[in-house]
Amino acid sequence: MSKYIYLKEQVYEANMEIPKEELAIVTFGNVSGIDRDAGVVAIKPSGVPYHRLTVNDIVIVDLDNLLVEGNMRPSSDTKTHTLLYKNFPSIGGVCHTHSTYAVAWAQAGLPIPNLGTTHADHLTASVPVTEVMSDEMITRDYELETGNQILDIFARMELSPEEVEMVLVACHGPFTWGKDAGKAVYNSLVLEEIAKMAYLTLQINASTPVIKQSLIDKHYYRKHGKDAYYGQGC
Repeated sequence: MSKYIYLKEQVYEANMEIPKEELAIVTFGNVSGIDRDAGVVAIKPSGVPYHRLTVNDIVIVDLDNLLVEGNMRPSSDTKTHTLLYKNFPSIGGVCHTHSTYAVAWAQAGLPIPNLGTTHADHLTASVPVTEVMSDEMITRDYELETGNQILDIFARMELSPEEVEMVLVACHGPFTWGKDAGKAVYNSLVLEEIAKMAYLTLQINASTPVIKQSLIDKHYYRKHGKDAYYGQGC
């Protein structure tokens, strides 16, 4: 049995949530998880349909994208995942989907504005969108540069990856992350829902303003602040 079976099982289950929750079809999308003590990442193999995916198919790579264990090629997005793990040391899982509404915002090249308390429950900022990648970056190392685009927008906007666990890659789609692979998929579900809500809201009233700061603070910090009281605690 694989010495990384615990991680492969976690990542397999997280990947299977993608078709279950209709976040992507056929072979689109991927989820990874990291064991930071072992220095390895488990990720979906490239181009394998979800209905054929097994635990044993999950590929193990190191943070330099070298194959550690597996008989298949890892996801083509692996370099994006590993770059995020290297630069966001608090995260334990990464999810990339092609969910319809989030992709629509990414293709439009627009951030998702914070219009209501559902959005504010999960992050205080708009969902950021990267710049459109240059031709030079595309031809140099596309997947690595995708990660660099994400790092760039977080640096320029001074965003915390712990507080903003999602991003739109312009012309491409969403990436999310969290404490583990399961939380990364959860954040993809949240992102798709707030993307849909924002789209519908702006269809009803294109002049809808962003939610006022006092409501953002109330909803975000009652769930995430030091005096949070939402839910049942530990």
